[in-house]
Amino acid sequence: MMIQQSNCFVIVERGGAMNKMMMERQLAQSGEMRSGSNMGKGQVVAADYTMSPTITFSQKGTQGMGGMLGGTGMLGSIAGAVAGGIKANEASTTLLMIDNRSGVQLAAAEGSAKNFDFNVAGGLFGGGAFGGAGGYSNTPEGKILIAAFMDSYNQLVRAVRNYKAQEVAGGMGTGGALGVQGGSTPASKALDKPAPKDPKAKKKQ
Repeated sequence: MMIQQSNCFVIVERGGAMNKMMMERQLAQSGEMRSGSNMGKGQVVAADYTMSPTITFSQKGTQGMGGMLGGTGMLGSIAGAVAGGIKANEASTTLLMIDNRSGVQLAAAEGSAKNFDFNVAGGLFGGGAFGGAGGYSNTPEGKILIAAFMDSYNQLVRAVRNYKAQEVAGGMGTGGALGVQGGSTPASKALDKPAPKDPKAKKKQ
């Protein structure tokens, strides 16, 4: 939904609704549809690119700011309780954009998100009357993942805007520019060719 609403890409259906689309085509083929419905072949738009999402890191409730607010006396005890009540929820995600025709990865982007849960009352009063009420309730992990993917997507859009096609000597998929002696790729054959003679080199007497 986030990518669809950004209007940066045209999204084609390849999920569950695809089955409903095929059902409509089966009805058209059976002759049950009205004439002029225009459900003929050759109208489905090809997907030029695929986006592949990955969650590279996701952790909920890790201790945050530990050791930063230590001290002595009453102030130090309160500060330590505050630090003990702060926990971080964080996630890191990646998005890859792949060209469906060639299989080449065109762009890659990484995003991250973090928020903090505050449970100062529980830290101060040891779970008494105020122990169950933190300053902020725990945010669901899903919201952190969504925020991380939003960051990934924003980075991906920037990468696509600055995209420059890569070039490989001899063409992509022909073996690359790194040859292997005795190989059959253009780069490998170039290794086996005798070195051209230098016309300026002096002949030995």
